[in-house]
Amino acid sequence: MSAFPTDLPALRRRTLLRGAAATAAFSLAGCEPPPRDLPGGYTGIDMARGHALRDRLQKGGAIEPDIVRRTQVVVAGGGIAGLAAARALRLAGVDDFVLLEMEDTVGGNSRAGQVDGIACPLGAHYLPVPGDGAREVQDLLEELGLRRRVAGRWQIDEASLCHSPQERLFFRGAWQDGLLPMNGVGADTIAQYRRFSERVAELGRAARFAMPTFKLWRGDQPLAAPLRALDAQTFGAWLDQEGLGDAHLRWYLDYCCRDDYGAGAARVSAWAGIHYFASRHGFHAPGDAAGGEEREREGVLTWPEGNGWLARRLAGPLDDAGLLRSGSTVLRIEENRRGVEVDVLHHASDSIERWQARRCVVAMPVYVAARVVRNPPAFLAQAAQRLQWAPWLVANLRIDAPLADREGAAPAWDNVLYDDPAPGGLGYVDAGHQRLDPRPGPTVLTYYRALGDVPDGRRQLAEQPWTHWRDAILASLAAPHPDLHARITRVEITRYGHAMAIPVPGTQDFLSRVGRMPAARQRYLLANGERIAAPAVPGTARLAFAHADWSGYSVFEEAFTRGHAAGMAAAA
Repeated sequence: MSAFPTDLPALRRRTLLRGAAATAAFSLAGCEPPPRDLPGGYTGIDMARGHALRDRLQKGGAIEPDIVRRTQVVVAGGGIAGLAAARALRLAGVDDFVLLEMEDTVGGNSRAGQVDGIACPLGAHYLPVPGDGAREVQDLLEELGLRRRVAGRWQIDEASLCHSPQERLFFRGAWQDGLLPMNGVGADTIAQYRRFSERVAELGRAARFAMPTFKLWRGDQPLAAPLRALDAQTFGAWLDQEGLGDAHLRWYLDYCCRDDYGAGAARVSAWAGIHYFASRHGFHAPGDAAGGEEREREGVLTWPEGNGWLARRLAGPLDDAGLLRSGSTVLRIEENRRGVEVDVLHHASDSIERWQARRCVVAMPVYVAARVVRNPPAFLAQAAQRLQWAPWLVANLRIDAPLADREGAAPAWDNVLYDDPAPGGLGYVDAGHQRLDPRPGPTVLTYYRALGDVPDGRRQLAEQPWTHWRDAILASLAAPHPDLHARITRVEITRYGHAMAIPVPGTQDFLSRVGRMPAARQRYLLANGERIAAPAVPGTARLAFAHADWSGYSVFEEAFTRGHAAGMAAAA
């Protein structure tokens, strides 16, 4: 899969393990150096801006602009949905628009950063090679040179595919290949793995699990009965009902739910738990003809800065054309007889701008959109009340040399701990894994925690000092890497108070009804000369709503496709 000579991955593993051997005496001693004052802090997201917006909106009152500007379309929000909407406008021939983003950089959950000059993700860190259901994402990859047709077949850029080894799990004191617990598990556990695999396949045949999800309810058809039944209960309850109670299987499925949805199997719907597998590569138990669990995540695109690589390329043309205004907090969006007015606080000049436009793409999280849209439509107010959001924490740890490693599988891109003592811990990825240089050196480890199941997780993110999170993470990673304290030089932490919508029971049924409502804007496109209906966009006469929240969970394919559809609707 990698683009470099086949002997380099092996050389990298040897050099990493040689670095581990150099600290063997320290590792065997099992001791840690005295605590030291590591530099670092909070970075990436300015939570104060979001709180200032909330406080200002709660006070109400008229907004007096310092300047009035005019454009054809305003795109409010610079996450992946907003960037996709802007790209769609340009593809449709509309270049009189502006994209407004509260933070200083665009990308939403796909932002990127650097720690001492080393690129790393501040959020989402990979994109599975999209299937045919995500045609819009496939087109983007082709535009960026990541997908091209060779001898009649589609070929993905190998330099962007995740290099091997991809994943490993720290389980029972050693590293194993893959994330499904295997080392020393019994026959009963294997039987449960196979039973779950069979049920995923059966449900996949009984109902269509599509990504992006709003292609499930195109037109006026309701959510299919099997999907609606799964959406009505939690994944944990469904597993109990199926007699799937093995601790190792339940750990793995809980991990998968937290990884994609921010909360575990006791909170997300059974639809979400099955969708994780059925919408992509399925679940392959050991001994399956499909080749085992290690096939589940094949075809993963990733870069040192994660999905920030994609966000930057979407933003580049906008920046070059002067269509992007970051550091701009939207205060008010209101329809009137002439179009739409959007009031914005521009932080650099501390001035209020009023944008008058024909239409507006509201590419903001639902809970924000419900606050800034005056006289919000009923479906927006209802969605803000019904959806739930998970807080997340992303920590980037710079290390000056390879870490000492426990026995077992070689260092991988994604490294997960079976018994992570930090609630919500999802392990770490190595930002240097895609580098072609096999020589050992400094790198950044990006560690993730999903706090959707942590009591008062959002409040803790807002109030705890950054050192609280730093110390917990170092304690977690000390077991597999006993020399971490000696190797780490800096820690930077990014907080997301409302990182993603959690697909709790009832979410998909509600959102499917929003997608089928008469007010949903419909756009017709031409595909191979045939007129086809594009996905309906939640909206009103002048507003088109686009965000992953409208899918009930946050992944790149959902945000991008919804943004693209909203941009096309606004251009109509």
